[in-house]
Amino acid sequence: MKNIVTVLLLVLFTACSSDEVIKDYSEENEQEILTYIADNNIVAEKSESGLYYVIDNPGTGDMPIDSDRVKVSYKGYFTDGTTFEENDEGISFFLQEAILGWREGVTYFKEGGSGKLIIPAHLAYGNNDTQTIPAGSVLIFDIELIYVNYETENEQQIEAYLLNNNLEATKSDTGLYYTVEELGEGQQPVLTDNVTVSYKGYFIDNTVFDEGSDSISFDLENLIKGFSEGVTYFKEGGNGTLYIPAHLAYGNSGTTGILPGAVLIFDIGIISVN
Repeated sequence: MKNIVTVLLLVLFTACSSDEVIKDYSEENEQEILTYIADNNIVAEKSESGLYYVIDNPGTGDMPIDSDRVKVSYKGYFTDGTTFEENDEGISFFLQEAILGWREGVTYFKEGGSGKLIIPAHLAYGNNDTQTIPAGSVLIFDIELIYVNYETENEQQIEAYLLNNNLEATKSDTGLYYTVEELGEGQQPVLTDNVTVSYKGYFIDNTVFDEGSDSISFDLENLIKGFSEGVTYFKEGGNGTLYIPAHLAYGNSGTTGILPGAVLIFDIGIISVN
């Protein structure tokens, strides 16, 4: 099962009528969770919210916060062992879009970490039924936090692209990769300069998304960070290629024609520095 209806908290439920009884599942869920933990010899931590979690591997990368985008593989099941959803490849989403148990639980791991979330109904779907989850259900997820905010994923994508195309590039401290085909002999720009360049922008599948003419001028400080930084490695008359990860381009949000997390590649030529 590869859907993401369960993980992402899409607020589509009909509000309860004023005379409808809203059941509090807290005590019932607590006993169900404690029984499950005891029967399966699980050692779990309990947070102040009532979430139970197990950290099998804390991970070594970035630790996400609520506003981050994450990629997570998971298996979701009930306390009787019945699986209701599974995604081995992982899905990418903004953490703040997830059910409360995920929003909290994923932040206990670093990138590369794995473990278990045992989520009572008040941190999941409460009194609401979904297509696969009855009201009041305790949800258990085995999870692996694959990436936070695309940085690690983008680095792997860029390095694979270079390897597959027999290319070499230098990596800067910011995570930008660049290849200098010809350094040039004129003035070398700084970030406050206006430059005239030619360029072609494409994705790692080589699909072109933008292409400039032979004489387009930009103020470097108004461009995406990866392009601005990359241009400063050339002099007038120089040319080469920039491989820009999402955190130096359009990040988690993307823009028109560019998906969130996309690596951008630019072949550029520096015509003049003004």
